[in-house]
Amino acid sequence: MADNVTMPARISRMDRERLKGYRGLLDFYHGSQWEGRPVRGEKRLTFNYTRTLIDKVTSYLMSGMSFAVDPLDSGEGAGDDARAAEEALYRVHEENRLDQLDFDTEVDCAVLGDGCYKVTWDTCEKRVRITSPDVQGIYAWWPGDDTSRIYRVASRYSLQGEEVEMLHGIRPKGKVASILEVWTDAEFALWLDNETVERKENPYGFIPFIIYPNLREPKRFWGISDINAIRESQRELNRAMSQLSRIRELSGNPVAVLENIEESEDIAVRPGAVWNIPEDAKAYLLDLLQGGGVRMHLEYIELIYRSLHDIAESPRASFGGVERDLSGVALEIELHPLLQKVKRKRAIRSSVYRARSEMVLRLLERFGGCRFGSVSPRIVWGPVLPQDMQRQVANEQAMVQTGIHSRKRAMDNLGIRDPDAEFGRWLSERETILRMNRDINRGPSRGSAREGAYSVPGEEGPKGINKLEE
Repeated sequence: MADNVTMPARISRMDRERLKGYRGLLDFYHGSQWEGRPVRGEKRLTFNYTRTLIDKVTSYLMSGMSFAVDPLDSGEGAGDDARAAEEALYRVHEENRLDQLDFDTEVDCAVLGDGCYKVTWDTCEKRVRITSPDVQGIYAWWPGDDTSRIYRVASRYSLQGEEVEMLHGIRPKGKVASILEVWTDAEFALWLDNETVERKENPYGFIPFIIYPNLREPKRFWGISDINAIRESQRELNRAMSQLSRIRELSGNPVAVLENIEESEDIAVRPGAVWNIPEDAKAYLLDLLQGGGVRMHLEYIELIYRSLHDIAESPRASFGGVERDLSGVALEIELHPLLQKVKRKRAIRSSVYRARSEMVLRLLERFGGCRFGSVSPRIVWGPVLPQDMQRQVANEQAMVQTGIHSRKRAMDNLGIRDPDAEFGRWLSERETILRMNRDINRGPSRGSAREGAYSVPGEEGPKGINKLEE
């Protein structure tokens, strides 16, 4: 570096506020939601709605996600290249167990506000490896105010001494070593503790990291955590529930109130107890529940509860708690805030997963001996809400017949994993059925339609009768 400061020393001074915020968000997600030290005798209950809300929204976000590959040209073999690329992506998906990795990464991203993927080539196993580094060890550089152009990424993590020796062939001085990887498009550097142990040309030709925000804050690179919006509502709910619990506890162990009595002995609250008190004195039990006090607390808790769901954009109906019969449209309107939140997140994730797929295809072409030609991967999202399959099929049929979109697009929307292969099977079945019909119609007594002939779905003849002959 120009200022003679090593990269490990440089990043140790970077993003301190961001990293401190990460630790606080993780603690909050795991239930450390009270501020300060408890007062002696103070009751502190934690009802961790934060974790439930984040897990629930993530489940809606990731439901039915798949991907497809389209050819960029119409030349001969373009369709075969696209199918080969799609099969390769699904193979990498299975090898890296991306269903579980993606869900875990999305939960972490919702908590911290940022997520990260790393796509590399495993030289030992000869396959693409996809991991999700902890963003608490990720640092990024971009030019000026253009946050879309990252020119350097650093990844810092710790390894045990034997792990360092196994992975890099170096024995560190201590039992635990700090590893720092620094990537640019042209160069890769590896630091062990505070010393450079490797520096070479980037073997991939691109930075193998994808850093993305949970929800984007305008003009900023790092994202926004889902916890930020609901933090105060969650804390107030914990306080209100703890207060009500304390009142209920005291009402079960009533307090004796004595008036006009200077000294008291053997005053105990128990069944059958007899108190001897002066003539002008009074004694009674303090009723903390009189005057509708509990109802007031319950109404306040209900208000906090509703506010929590509103701010989190997760209506109670998203938890399956619909207390009245609703039509499909009415239920969609009820869940509209959640749908909009998922839509905002999916807009960001689509570019992330597409970039990841492009990295995978580039590595397979460079190191795996594959050739995919000009293809473009895309993400296919499943519906957020449960769908009426019969109605959805009818809608897609109308869209295809009116020429609004293709059969392949319809199959994508219906969740068919490989539309091209499915369409090929449909063509094969259609040809077999037509050939059987021709054989039947060449019988001794020809007719326009014979008993035992087969119909081809979608081949409509006059007056709505299926054609049985070509």
